[in-house]
Amino acid sequence: MRVIAALSELKLVARVSEALNVSQPAVSKQIAELERIVGAPIVTRDRNRLFLTAIGQRLAEHARQALNQLDRAAFDIEAMASGVSGSVSVGVVSSVAPTLLPGAIALLKSSTPQASISIKEGHFVELLPELGTGALDLLIARIWQPQELPGIAQLSLFAEPVVVVAGRNHGLANRTDLEWSDLVDFPWILPQANSVARRAIDALFAENGLTPPANTIASLSLTLNLALMEAMPALGLLPQRLAQVHAARGDIVSLPIDTRGLLSEARCFWRSDQVDTNPTLAFFLKCLQKTTDGLKTIPFG
Repeated sequence: MRVIAALSELKLVARVSEALNVSQPAVSKQIAELERIVGAPIVTRDRNRLFLTAIGQRLAEHARQALNQLDRAAFDIEAMASGVSGSVSVGVVSSVAPTLLPGAIALLKSSTPQASISIKEGHFVELLPELGTGALDLLIARIWQPQELPGIAQLSLFAEPVVVVAGRNHGLANRTDLEWSDLVDFPWILPQANSVARRAIDALFAENGLTPPANTIASLSLTLNLALMEAMPALGLLPQRLAQVHAARGDIVSLPIDTRGLLSEARCFWRSDQVDTNPTLAFFLKCLQKTTDGLKTIPFG
């Protein structure tokens, strides 16, 4: 099952071999064995690439479903056997919370109903000291100019573009040839002035030869920001997936402007000595990793 699932994505025996840490002849043997069991070809060859036949594609689909069920079973059994029932406190920046946390929290609670979790939204600069003092067990934030922090472990969760958004009736909504100079004089909804995100945004304007906007509103509230963009010609920034959700509802439009990877990487941070003493934290980290397995890189196109 793992061979056929990997083959559907990687298409080269060498890549499948490397991904599964087995020899190439072993992979080829597994393919031949699958074809013998099925009684029909599951691959076609074009030079050194393999393509799944219609039967192979259906087999790969079922294999992925079965493997996901097996992985989930192992995850649930581990959670039940560990008897996790403590608590974990999480600090998170608002641009990550709606994208990442619902799935991770749902996984935590479905696997360990007795575990409790508390969430505090803020920006990195104000949340980091609370991680150091123990008021928070975990911090999740978008990163600009990553660096090592003494006594703090880090894990990269996923990468996702940040896009510029506006209300659906904004004067720039239908423009396809925008430059940063076209945007700077509008009102902007931005993070607080002392935040890492704000410094990154100011640097982006500077990279484009511009002074950062003077007409700004500092707000972390998604609900308020959407209402502001409907009420006035304000511009803002949202993660791509969140922007797509609200664009589909007709709330906003994404503007065609290159943000140059601005704050695209999301990481989590925790004190290095806490995983061994807080099993709920350790398990929630696994929930985060499982939730983000399919989000490692959200396409930038």
